[in-house]
Amino acid sequence: MTHYRAPLDDMRFVIEHWLDAEQDWARLPAFADLDHALAAQVLEEAARFAEDRLAPLNTPGDRQGCRLDNGRVITPDGFPAAYRAFVEAGWPSLACDPECGGQGLPQLLNVGLLEMLYAANHAWAMYPGIAHGAYEVVRRFASEELRSAWLPGLVSGTCVPTMCLTEPQAGSDVGLLRCRAEPAEAGGYRLHGTKLFISGGDHDLGEDILHLVLARLPGAPAGTRGISLFLVPRHVEGQPNGVFCDGLEHKLGIRGSATCSLRFDGARGWLLGEPNQGLAAMFVMMNGARLHVGLQGLGHAEFARQQASAYAAERRQMRAVPRPTGATGEADPIAAHPAMQRILQTLETQSQGMRMLGYWAAHLLDIAEQAPDRQQREEAHALASLLTPVVKAWFTEQGFQLASQALQVFGGYGYCTEYPIEQTLRDSRIAMIYEGTNEIQANDLLLRKLLPADAPGLAALVKRIGAECQEAEGTPLQAQGETLVEVLGEWQAALAELRQAQSAPQRPYEAATDLLQVTALLLLGYAWLRAARISRKRGLGGEREAAARFFFRRLFPEARHRLQLAMG
Repeated sequence: MTHYRAPLDDMRFVIEHWLDAEQDWARLPAFADLDHALAAQVLEEAARFAEDRLAPLNTPGDRQGCRLDNGRVITPDGFPAAYRAFVEAGWPSLACDPECGGQGLPQLLNVGLLEMLYAANHAWAMYPGIAHGAYEVVRRFASEELRSAWLPGLVSGTCVPTMCLTEPQAGSDVGLLRCRAEPAEAGGYRLHGTKLFISGGDHDLGEDILHLVLARLPGAPAGTRGISLFLVPRHVEGQPNGVFCDGLEHKLGIRGSATCSLRFDGARGWLLGEPNQGLAAMFVMMNGARLHVGLQGLGHAEFARQQASAYAAERRQMRAVPRPTGATGEADPIAAHPAMQRILQTLETQSQGMRMLGYWAAHLLDIAEQAPDRQQREEAHALASLLTPVVKAWFTEQGFQLASQALQVFGGYGYCTEYPIEQTLRDSRIAMIYEGTNEIQANDLLLRKLLPADAPGLAALVKRIGAECQEAEGTPLQAQGETLVEVLGEWQAALAELRQAQSAPQRPYEAATDLLQVTALLLLGYAWLRAARISRKRGLGGEREAAARFFFRRLFPEARHRLQLAMG
């Protein structure tokens, strides 16, 4: 098997059963008319686009890559036509406000779409990947004149946005950036400076490109307190706007995605939000982007699972112990060998668990924005804020690690370009670096979301996990629930100890990466315990209960090991 197939049944399980989203939508005025049947239709149409239009371009796009021709980027064959089809089908407007020309559907369905796009063709999906975040920034921070000029294109997809933060001397430490903005005519500004690693910095897909650029105003304070955000189009009044693509990065993976070095040479721009408050405005887009980057990890994990499962069912090597019932040949499918079964079960369990958590995070964002009840909005926001760094960091690490395990199923063939798992492994690696490296995400989770004694997300999460474990009492999953409660208590004790470590301020930073792993495993334990309970209650078969048992037996013990590393 070399072609992606959207896992619609698993997606629908999460939306219709694990989340029971329709019940929440009925209480959210913006989504009151949405039901599971309509949601399923949206996902089915998205699956057709991902499978039929994007997946066939994935390998050819990797081999062809992008090229620079007279300062303009030419994307791989088929990419522009696929983007036109994407726009014509209305996908960019899916989760945008109807008042802005959008369809008004929830982020939950948008992440389902994004999972499929990233799984089918990560490189192509990079071009529209931050579009919704840019839409939110312009909608919230632009003047009415700028909103009228640029929101329609962002919503329709005819205008493709970029996020311009990084400079040669300023990566994650954006306070070191030097790009400057000088006041100019008609209340605008002229931007001067260089940005690099800009995804989609130039291309031949949409009608225009809208750069969101961090820069400094004259006399701005040093560091992050002196950063402003500017809207800089590629064209102004139909003419080039002083934005030049000086080079393309030659990358390990996602070679069909144009990663550009951009030079702003007196480019006209307009301020978004208040002077010196640009980082706060940009974080509106970055937080959404972190969830979307996590979905890249999920997409890679799912595609790797599909590839490994199909190959293992066909490839025959040696005789399994024990042999499959009725086997008589000289060799059995490698899927029957215990070592391969463990890899395949790990791929299945982790990818499905990631989907539950990623979709939950998106659903919480919908509730946080739309719920009439203030307390419900605040709790949903707190939980979503806690989940976001876990989704970004843990999902992207798993995307890479699971692609590596899937390659192992192929043996030497997996290392060859004839099989797409090799490309999946290369493509997946960058996501661990995007949108704040995973180490930065771990620091954010621990220092901002878990260590404050009054952290609302922490209290809400402990409550949710405890309630699910109580539901397991008196059922066949009671032992798993008891184990989850025990590790939850040990995790809380570790957090309490770190709160008291004032004499060693470096300790939280040393423990952050391991504690993010523990948090992720606790969340996966919650997800699988809930999935197994709901499946049993609703008569959906025993596959998810078996997966839950595998998770707690084979994968969850890593949580205690990580706790020892964090606190040792």
